[in-house]
Amino acid sequence: MDEQPPIQLSWSSPFRAARPSGVASKDALGDKILLPQSALEQLLAASTRTGPSTSHAFTAFDPFNPYSVAEARRERSHYQETYQQLPHPLMFQLVNQKNGNAVFAGIREFSANESEVILSPYLMEALGIEEEDIKDIEPVQNGVIDLTMEDGHASSHDFGLQITVKARQLPKGTYVRLRPLEAGYDPDDWKSLLERQLRASYTTLTKGCILSVRGVKGEEFRFLVDKFQPEGDGICVVDTDLEVDIEPLNEEQARETLRQIAAKAQKAPGTASGSSVGHSIDIWKDVAGQVLPGDYVDYDLPSWNKSSAVAIELTASDGQEVDLLVSPRSNRQRATPRESEHVFGDFSSPADGVKRIVMQPTNVELDNAESLLISVHGFALPDGSSVSAVPAHYTLRAKAVEVEASAAAPISLEPSQQHSPDEAQCKNCLQWVPKRTMMLHENFCLRNNIVCPQCKNVFKKSSEEWTGHWHCPQHPDCYGSTEMSKLKHDYVQHSPHTCSSCGPESSFTFPSLPELARHRTTICPGKLILCQFCHLEVPQEGDPLDPSSEAETVITGLTAHERVDGTRTTDCHLCGAIVRLRDMAAHTTHHELDKVSRPKPEVCRNELCGRTLHGIGPRGQVNGGTRMGQGPGNDLGLCSLCFSPLYVSMHDPDGKALRRRIERRYLTQLMTGCGKKWCLNEWCRTGRANLGLEKLGTSASAALPLVKPFLEAIGDHKQPMHFCVDAASQRRRKTADMLAAEGVWEREWCIAGLEAEGGDAAKARAWLGDWAPTKVAR
Repeated sequence: MDEQPPIQLSWSSPFRAARPSGVASKDALGDKILLPQSALEQLLAASTRTGPSTSHAFTAFDPFNPYSVAEARRERSHYQETYQQLPHPLMFQLVNQKNGNAVFAGIREFSANESEVILSPYLMEALGIEEEDIKDIEPVQNGVIDLTMEDGHASSHDFGLQITVKARQLPKGTYVRLRPLEAGYDPDDWKSLLERQLRASYTTLTKGCILSVRGVKGEEFRFLVDKFQPEGDGICVVDTDLEVDIEPLNEEQARETLRQIAAKAQKAPGTASGSSVGHSIDIWKDVAGQVLPGDYVDYDLPSWNKSSAVAIELTASDGQEVDLLVSPRSNRQRATPRESEHVFGDFSSPADGVKRIVMQPTNVELDNAESLLISVHGFALPDGSSVSAVPAHYTLRAKAVEVEASAAAPISLEPSQQHSPDEAQCKNCLQWVPKRTMMLHENFCLRNNIVCPQCKNVFKKSSEEWTGHWHCPQHPDCYGSTEMSKLKHDYVQHSPHTCSSCGPESSFTFPSLPELARHRTTICPGKLILCQFCHLEVPQEGDPLDPSSEAETVITGLTAHERVDGTRTTDCHLCGAIVRLRDMAAHTTHHELDKVSRPKPEVCRNELCGRTLHGIGPRGQVNGGTRMGQGPGNDLGLCSLCFSPLYVSMHDPDGKALRRRIERRYLTQLMTGCGKKWCLNEWCRTGRANLGLEKLGTSASAALPLVKPFLEAIGDHKQPMHFCVDAASQRRRKTADMLAAEGVWEREWCIAGLEAEGGDAAKARAWLGDWAPTKVAR
């Protein structure tokens, strides 16, 4: 098949630059623009594909010639199919009419107001547009723009900043060179950072523009794009293998980067002057470590006694601000604890340096928790004023505790102290001292010590701790005695914090870190989950401002990502029906309900046969063989294979001939045997020899009295028959008896399962689990 010729698109139009207010942050990233709906209509009208010709292949078009008419119809149909097609991906060149700056861009969607184009911060910087350059103008009415002033003269200045948008297709890039604007860029994995950034937010790259890349810890790396292959002013980065080189701007920057990398290596995790390396811990051993300000040391507690409370305790050296963060790891919580994303956290500054988080087994956050993720954070202010080169030393321990307390009551793990009758409590410092020295103690205590009326802590009157002692009026339990603890409290509890996943909109700015962390671990679209359908760690997505979305999550138990991902279909492994992934649980529940009420299959009357009477269908259908015309077709209660030696094509309305054939078969078994080495039939001479039993009915006169009771019980289907069978059928019957002895399934179902799976016991167990009701269920 010939390759389709490229679509030629010639289109350009001026638009007014508009503020991205009311636009989701994910829609204003990278090089994506938003255009109005009318722009899409104009693009469709302007799109053509080179190649198809409207001229006929024949020298003269004959309307009565069927071949020429068919050719004309084919060309006309092909032309209509390819006429209104747009190139993929759509790319544009934007030109700022004010300063002539140009940049290439992709399209996010066609949802902007008429005659407006919404630009991302990347595009605004490339075009040299400042915030003050964009003016707020009322939206146009019916596509008509009023450009007249009050005196009747036209003014394009009042219309705002004009951006010319021109359709422009770029070649797919194979190589790009990036130059860091600052020294010291050295992330662990450039490939994943760049791949994620370009795949999610960029369609094109423009030479001379500044590319911003977000790091794992929220840091921002800025690069100058300065070289392409194929050469030109821009390239397309969609559906292509792009080779990336990162080179310093000059030798001085390269030397500075190497110096910073070497300095960072000296403080790398695991070194003497760096933070410790996290690992798995248990409840039997304390862990000692150190952490630099601004760093995290991550631990995990894989197992603990989930029937009792568990306490995570952190003891830090004096004067060091170290925080304790904990998050249970489950399908609904996958992120490592951070100061802006954690379930349990302690940011306090206790005088004894001991922080403790106690989690009760009834806490809903611990439901389905695989492990506990624990992070020790060396606190540092964002401005870097608290950054120190000295790591803080700490001791971390996890232990099971036996405490009983309600959710409203505080939990105390401190043992109650018993005081001697000879002791009394000082009214000033509240210490217990011997009564005989109380007067001396009080004279000294009142002269030198002072007690905080709120926290009851005792300080020396002339100490720096008392001078810097503070209490938060909004949070009575928060207090401290150092300037650093006050700065930390203000940053954690009284500073605005913005969710990096939701965007800089005011709706997602929170007054404290705990509230931001609560948002990040509950309704935030960027919260990581383990999708139960694609089995990947992905953001849960959704709109945190839409109450209906939250309600649907509560009702269905599925996040927004899972509701979309669950619409994919698959075949039910039981019935073969095409079912949506999100409906598979309900579908299998219906199978379970149907399984409970299923009747037991009838088994062959032959005691040694391991088959059902009517056969089993390919998907567990009972009586499947009869429905397909392969049933027994006899009144004896024997399966088709056991009845086949007794079948003759003669008219026998009274069944006398059938009785004679049954009698003859019994006599033959008793007198001569079947001669099969596997036979275990007690009513066969060969079978009795294999079982080590004495011979029975070796002559006709001796065998006839033994056979007569079987002939009289032919009409009673509850009485078994004893005919020799093949080895596989006999082995299946023995295996079915062993499965039935386990007491889980009835004997009839065990025979059916082994018949369906060809005698394989392991597969038969799986078949029974899918199709057979258990004895308890019945």
